[in-house]
This record gives sequence, structure tokens and C-alpha cells, in this order.
Amino acid sequence: MAAPQPSTAAPTPGALNRWAARSFAIAAGDTAPALAGALMFALLFAGYFMLRPVRETMGIAGGVDNLQWLFTGTFLATLATMPLFGWLAARARRRRVLTWTFAAFAAILAGFAAAMLMRPDDVWVARTFYIWLSVFNLIAISLAWSVLADLMPGAQARRTFALMASGASLGGLLGPTLGVLLVRPIGHAGLLLLAAALLLASAAAAQWLQRWRDAHPLPPAQAGDRDAHARERPLGGSPFAGLTDVSRSPYLLGIAAFVVLLASVSTFLYFEQARLVEATYPDRADQTRVFGIIDIVVQSLAIASQLFLTGRLAQKLGVGVLLVAVPLVTVAGFVWLAFAPTFAVLAVVMVLRRAGEYALVRPGREMLFTEVPAQQRYKAKNFIDSVVYRGGDAVSGWAKALADALAQQPAIVALLGAAIALTWAGVGAGLTRAVASKERGVSGEE
Repeated sequence: MAAPQPSTAAPTPGALNRWAARSFAIAAGDTAPALAGALMFALLFAGYFMLRPVRETMGIAGGVDNLQWLFTGTFLATLATMPLFGWLAARARRRRVLTWTFAAFAAILAGFAAAMLMRPDDVWVARTFYIWLSVFNLIAISLAWSVLADLMPGAQARRTFALMASGASLGGLLGPTLGVLLVRPIGHAGLLLLAAALLLASAAAAQWLQRWRDAHPLPPAQAGDRDAHARERPLGGSPFAGLTDVSRSPYLLGIAAFVVLLASVSTFLYFEQARLVEATYPDRADQTRVFGIIDIVVQSLAIASQLFLTGRLAQKLGVGVLLVAVPLVTVAGFVWLAFAPTFAVLAVVMVLRRAGEYALVRPGREMLFTEVPAQQRYKAKNFIDSVVYRGGDAVSGWAKALADALAQQPAIVALLGAAIALTWAGVGAGLTRAVASKERGVSGEE
């Protein structure tokens, strides 16, 4: 009898792989990295969303009428921070940039915890924390997505980014729940220390993803600057390379315009939310719980969409539907708000816009960066996600205050918001055409 020949067939995926592939429309081999990416985001967002209601409470403590000053302070702090990040990204090994950044952020959180214990009613501690957390969240989240764009080529990103983003929504659901339950027993300082521990755990998940990519290298035709040797090297270049890359690239300028319009729509709705919550809930702990409950509703809707809808839409209809659908829904929401300027309507519009941003817009935005070189995936992307976003916040914050002062009518301000959202949809449609051109290889952009 002839000796049995070794099998050349690929191993059959395990039950988890088959279930994930069937349920979430991903390839069987994508299961482990997709779940690791989801865990990275779950830990990061649990920490951030546990602190987000604390930030909103600190913003109210500084005075609702001063919110535009806080937005301006956040923009200036972001401008000051970005050269430091650019310096780190230029000199640290690419695969270690996230770890070093998250470790520094965890140490700063511990410092704020000590300050809140020593000076719990200090309005300047409240304002400084508000500004710092607003800078932290954009840099940390942008950097996490930079790592994923660095490890996943376009086709794999379309399959996996929605499932990974569901980890963000899971963390966004867990975080405010923890905040609501723990704010009384451990206080704001205790929440900060717990968030620091979650941030370090998120960095560990990101390192696991780097090792997974090392063990599963891409084919040479797809690898480009994603191979293990390239990721061991620093990015080099100037700390201001993000700014120069954006200014020279029509593609990146289009993404920047999309982000500015997104920030403007968000700011218009955010100011209304802060005003109404302050009038309804004067107690700080109650305000934190209300903001936490709103976050729970938003993330519950987002996670269901990310798990079962976003990936299928991206693969069947392309990135365009992710970039355009939410702006169009927001247009309708602002028009509704113009004719019915009530808290109930505002709450519905806020929830739909935010849930849509997490479920559709954010994964779509991140897929745009899989088509650019490594330096742009880190430096230009972080510049857009932080400086450009916070610049949009600052400008739209003053624009909202001016519109309120001049119009004296909520309906007029709401219709202005509808016009901004419609422009946002138009820019999203333009980016859809640009990324399709890049994927076909006919664009002259680098």
C-alpha cells in the first residue's frame, strides 16, 4: 500500500472563522486581526467615552457662554501639540509610535486625577482638562486608525474596518455605562485612572496587530511600505510634514474639507445640546449621567450597524455610500429642527448624526487613507484629524455664536446648518470619485 501523501489543501477554518465570515462578510483569514482591531478600539473608546461625560461636565463648569473660548483654546493647544507628535513620528520606529504616545497620555491622565483630588472645584483645572481631553481624543483615535491603515491594504480594509469600528462602538457603549455606575463611588479622579489603564491595554492590542502582520506578510505586489522592515524604520522628515503634504495634495485637501464640514455640523448641534442640558440638569453628577445615557443610545445604534450593515455596504456599493448618506440625513434633520425647534427633535437629530458618523462616516474616512503613502497615513492624517478638525470646531463655534446673536431665530440657524450639511454631502461625493480613480491607478496623485 502506498504511503499516504501529505495534504496540500488549505486547513479548514475553525468554527469562529466560519461564523465571523458568514455573519460579518469578511474572509476567514481576517477574523483574528479584525477581532484584535476591535479589541484595540473597544479599550480605547471605553476609556475615552467614560471620560467624555466628565469633559462635558467640566465644560459646563467653565460656563456655557464660554464654550467658543474652550473650542478656540483646544485649537491652539492642538497647534502646539502637533509639532511634538510630528517630531516623535519622525524619530520613533513606525510600529512604536502608538505605544509611546499612549503611554505619555496615560501619565498625563494620572496627573489630572491628582489635580482633581487636590482641587476638585478649580474652574481652571476643569477648563484645562476639557481642552486636553479634546486634543487627546482626536490624536489617539486618529493614531489607532493610522496603524490599521498602515497594516491593511484597501480590499482588506473594506472587509475589516467596519468590524473593527464596532469595537469602538462597543467601547463607546461600555465607557459611559461605567461612568454612570462609577462616578459616585470613585469620583472623577477614579474614572481618569481607570481610563489610563484601559489606554495602556489598547496599546498592547495594537502591538499584537503589528506582530500578526509580521507573521502574515502581504504579497510583494501589495506590501509596498507595509512590510516588516519598513515599519521598523522611523518615518523621518519634518515635524511639519503633515501640513506640507496636505497643502500639496488635492486629494488630502478634499479630505480636510470633508472634516471641516463634519466638525461644523457637529459644533452647531453640540452647542444646542450643552445649552439645553445646563437648563434642565443643574447638578454636575446628573449632567454626567445624562451625557452618558445619550452616549449609550448612540453607541447601541452604531454597533448594530457596524456589525451587520457597514461592511456589506462598503463591499457592495463602495465607500461613497459611507461618505454621503449621513450628511444627507443631517440635512433633513436640520430642516426638521427649523420647523420644530424642541429638545426632543434635537435629541433625535443628534443621535442619528452621531450614530451614523461612527457606523458609516468614520470607517469611510479611514478607508480613504489606505490609498496614500506611509508618511501621509501618519503625519498628514493626524494633522487633518486634529488640527484641521479642531480648527473647524473653533471657527464654527464662533460662527454659531455670531449666527445666534444676529438671527435671534433658531429656525434660521438650523437652515444654515442644513446648508453646511448639504455642502458636506457634495464634498463626500467628490471624494468618492477621487478614491475610485486612485484605486484604478489612473490618478496622478502620489
